[in-house]
Amino acid sequence: MSFRVINGPNLNTLGERNQAIYGTLTLLEIEEKIRCLANDLGVEVLFFQSNNEGDIIDYIQRRGTDVQGIIINPGALTHYGLSLRDALIDVQIPVIEVHLSNIYSREEFRRHSVITPVVRGQLTGLGWRGYTAALELLVDIVKEKP
Repeated sequence: MSFRVINGPNLNTLGERNQAIYGTLTLLEIEEKIRCLANDLGVEVLFFQSNNEGDIIDYIQRRGTDVQGIIINPGALTHYGLSLRDALIDVQIPVIEVHLSNIYSREEFRRHSVITPVVRGQLTGLGWRGYTAALELLVDIVKEKP
C-alpha cells in the first residue's frame, strides 16, 4: 500500500511560522513521524509540498492515481482552492484533509473549507498527530474496501 501526503502553501515554513498556532516541528520532522508510522504499518508514504496551487494539481493529476489514498493539508487553498477541489474529485481514491490548527476556532474566513465536501473526512486541531491519525484511518479504509 502506498499513500501520498500533500502539503500546500506556507507549510514549508513550519517550525518558524507562528508556533503558537502551528507548533514547533518543521515539515521535515512531521514527515519523519509519518514515515516512522508508515514503516510500522508496512506501507509507503510519498511526500510533496508546494506553494502553488497549479503545481499541486499537476502533482495530483500525474501521481494521484498510483496510490491508495491521499492525505492533504491544503493550507490557505482550503478556503478558495476550487481547482484543487476538482482535482481531488477526479482521483477517485480516499482523501483525508488535515489541518494542524482548529480552523473552526480561528478567523471567520478560515472556518469554511471548499475541500471538505469532496473528501472522505477531515482532521483539524490535532497538530502533527492529525497526519498520523489520517494515515491510520486511510490504511483501515483501504483494507475494508471490497
